[in-house]
Amino acid sequence: MVMTKKLPIGIQTFREIREESYYYVDKTSFALKLAVEGKYYFLSRPRRFGKSLFLDTLAELFAGNEPLFRGLYCHDHWDWSIRYPVIRLSFGGGVVRNREELDTKISELLRINQEVLGIRCQQSAGSVCFAELIREACRQFGQRCVVLVDEYDKPILDNIAEPETARAMREGLRNLYSVIKDNDAHIRFAFLTGVSKFSKVSIFSGLNNLRDITLSNDYSAICGYTDADVDTVFAPELPELDRQQIRDWYNGYNWTGQPVYNPFDLLLLFKEREFRAYWFETGTPTFLVDWLMQRGYFTPSLSRQYSSLELLSAFDVDHIEPEALLFQTGYTTLQGVEEYLPGQRIYWLGYPNKEVQISLNSALLPALGIEGQKVLTHRIRLLELLRANNFSGLQQLFASFFASIPHDWYRNNPIAQYEGYYASVFYSHFAALGLDIVVEDTTHHGRIDIAVIFNAHIYLFEFKVVELVPEGHALEQLKEKGYGEKYKSRNEPIYLVGVEFSKDNRNVVGFEVEKFA
Repeated sequence: MVMTKKLPIGIQTFREIREESYYYVDKTSFALKLAVEGKYYFLSRPRRFGKSLFLDTLAELFAGNEPLFRGLYCHDHWDWSIRYPVIRLSFGGGVVRNREELDTKISELLRINQEVLGIRCQQSAGSVCFAELIREACRQFGQRCVVLVDEYDKPILDNIAEPETARAMREGLRNLYSVIKDNDAHIRFAFLTGVSKFSKVSIFSGLNNLRDITLSNDYSAICGYTDADVDTVFAPELPELDRQQIRDWYNGYNWTGQPVYNPFDLLLLFKEREFRAYWFETGTPTFLVDWLMQRGYFTPSLSRQYSSLELLSAFDVDHIEPEALLFQTGYTTLQGVEEYLPGQRIYWLGYPNKEVQISLNSALLPALGIEGQKVLTHRIRLLELLRANNFSGLQQLFASFFASIPHDWYRNNPIAQYEGYYASVFYSHFAALGLDIVVEDTTHHGRIDIAVIFNAHIYLFEFKVVELVPEGHALEQLKEKGYGEKYKSRNEPIYLVGVEFSKDNRNVVGFEVEKFA
């Protein structure tokens, strides 16, 4: 009989996991590699991805707590005779609402570290006290310090909808973090983690010697569980669960290396034995949805878009690229990388898995004007019509999508003025079902070409915006592009569906269907 262990749901303390018989995926090879090969590091990962646990693992490693590491990779490769003083700053708890509260929070964190290390600083101001703490710890312990900062950006992100407050947070944190570089001679190792990757010229202008390992192939699996981890460490939890469904729902996060699962999702799946959006439900992305809608974001781009390293890093209080926001918060991930010139890469982005595809589009539909209850009603009806291959019913349902949107909503929501709005409503209804969707072209927002593969049928849609009356061009364009040929080898029925919207009528005015021969 295979023995199971306790599931470490929400536990971020390495000692507790190791001493109380919880499952543990050994990440100490990454910790050892970091400690041996460098000194200053930065890592960005979405929320609930195990950053805090990894930071705690580093703290125990440098503190020399050897018994906790017995049986793990790093145990026989580390000098346990050396104990380093560890300074830990975490902004993960609570919400800081203004600069005064931030200064109080910093003072409290520094006070806690003084107590742990048995040091009493003469200085009380945040950055000055921090510098004194580093120097005194180095002097008293006879070893250079280890500085670990968790959720370095949370005070900014908590106030990102209030730019003036967010800027004040940024300045306060910049002053604090600049101390690390100024005390290089007293520091053995420094590691900062967070959700976002703020540009170096903003928050890290005083700490420009960090090595950013966010998109390093060597560290892609530093947080999260790999397929091999699931099949070995968690093998006792797999019986009676569909292994491929686990992959489809939760695997797929990628940072130019090995794809991983979000740990929070898997642990709750193993506990509840039910597929649900566990990670998504822990933080409804209200700010993200509002922000995308205000900018008229074209939702089909969620499944296929490209970006550069510069755009993925373009995150600051006064300038946020949608690609960077979606990627850093975990709603899109890397699907591929192409080097079009030496040293110049294009990164292809898309959903990591079904959980994100279904949940995010379900959250977007109300923001696109579809009332909450109708979102569910439309999804159920759309699935029924696809299963029945009922095209006349599909036409009526498509028309009802827009007929249900109040006229006042159009006047009060800027996204309705964008040409891509109509295709976004259609696309997000399909995506919220978790269907297999291929977006052929997202460059022309007035129209969109998508393939929906479902129930051994293939539906090729062309959506086009017209002025008032149907022009019949959507179906013709679909035939001219020859998309049907791409799917012919599947030996499944293929249907070409041309849909035309009227900007004046705000509804479907053309709907043509033809079976591809």
